[in-house]
Parts: sequence; structure tokens; C-alpha cells
Amino acid sequence: QVQLVESGGALVQTGGSLRLSCAASGSIFSINNMAWYRQAPGNQRELVASITSGGSTNYADSVKGRFTISRDNAKNTVYLQMNSLKPEDTAVYRCNVEANGRGYVRRGFWGQGTQVTVSS
Repeated sequence: QVQLVESGGALVQTGGSLRLSCAASGSIFSINNMAWYRQAPGNQRELVASITSGGSTNYADSVKGRFTISRDNAKNTVYLQMNSLKPEDTAVYRCNVEANGRGYVRRGFWGQGTQVTVSS
């Protein structure tokens, strides 16, 4: 029904920047919340940032002031601009999208994940 394609993960040095993208396609009428989660080995998955359809944002305390989430509704795409990266940001980042479409309402979909590695 909905496919999410992520890109932008890479190996960067401490202090570097990356921009993640997640594009949704398929049978979509509208998208509600969009979010980025991450999970490092041995850790639980955590919410990094989220953005509502109206543009309201929410961030984990650990990334406030360094990460910025944004969305392009015309492209059904959510972005995560990550600046001043730290080794503790190393994780697999996955996007999550809550969408409405033919035969479903407020259903969540996950991307496949993209690896971000920050070297010290």
C-alpha cells in the first residue's frame, strides 16, 4: 500500500552533517505524522524527531539544537538534517509515516532503515 524509501545515511566524522530523506509512495490520500526513529546495537528504538501535518515538531532532548525535521507535503517526503554529529548518534535510522489511503485510516508504515555512523 505504502512504500518508504530512505536515503542519506553514511559514515561521517564527529562534528559533521548529514541529511536523511524518506519518500513515501503508493496508495496515499494524505499523510498525518511523519517521524524518524533510531536504534543502536543493544539499545531500544527511540524517537528522534516527529512532525505533524501542520508542521509542529518534537525532538528528543539528545538532538535538540542539532537536528531539524522537515517535510515536503507535495513530495510526501520527510527530511532529517543532522548537524554537529556525535559518536552516540550512530544508529540505524528509520522513518515512520502515518497515512490515510484506500481501505485504511491512520496506518503506520516503516522505512527499511539507513545506517548512520559517526566516527570519533
